[in-house]
Amino acid sequence: MNDFISRVMDTFVTEGRWEWFVSGLGYTMLITLFAVILGCIIGVLMALMRLSKSKILRAVSGVYIDVIRGTPTMVQLLIINFVILAPINVPAWIIGSVAFGINSGAYIAEIVRGGILSVNIGQTEAGRSLGMTSGQTMRHIIMPQAMKNILPALGNEFVVLIKETAVVGMISNIDLVGAARKVQGRTYDYLVPLLSIAAIYYVVIKIISLLLNKLEQGMRKADKR
Repeated sequence: MNDFISRVMDTFVTEGRWEWFVSGLGYTMLITLFAVILGCIIGVLMALMRLSKSKILRAVSGVYIDVIRGTPTMVQLLIINFVILAPINVPAWIIGSVAFGINSGAYIAEIVRGGILSVNIGQTEAGRSLGMTSGQTMRHIIMPQAMKNILPALGNEFVVLIKETAVVGMISNIDLVGAARKVQGRTYDYLVPLLSIAAIYYVVIKIISLLLNKLEQGMRKADKR
């Protein structure tokens, strides 16, 4: 027991190593937040392209979604870091945000498309009968209703992204996994640092999941009124 406590002290207290974990958590959440924002922008655009009457737009969005969903996130991250953005001196957290945002965009596109298709076609016809254009009907009638189905799924995507950002350690030790690696390099103890970041991930994801459940319950109550 004393040995385990000593190992915990070496992991967090010695040389103020707890700051590495705080910094790592900050970067993990920062990358996740920007990735979700970028993913939402790309996802909405690709979803609308998939639902477009244009064969070219549907084909472009289809290829993007198929390729991104069919290749590993880590490979996409490495390509963006070592090939696409290699000539530019870009901070690792921005590279991670771009890579995970592009990856998340493919999944969000399907979430948004599914949410739009879940709205009864009669709503579209009602909007057109009122003299609205396709864009106005989508913006004022379809999307507000689709958001009820989209938001819970987007919350789950946010949770998944938090865990997926762990692979950013392949290009830089700025995240939680990077903090654990730095401690391991000093203490040669692999168990305690890994257990520590596992616990941190669990607590963060648990808190976010509870908040998402509260949001979903609130939306259900609103539907019953």
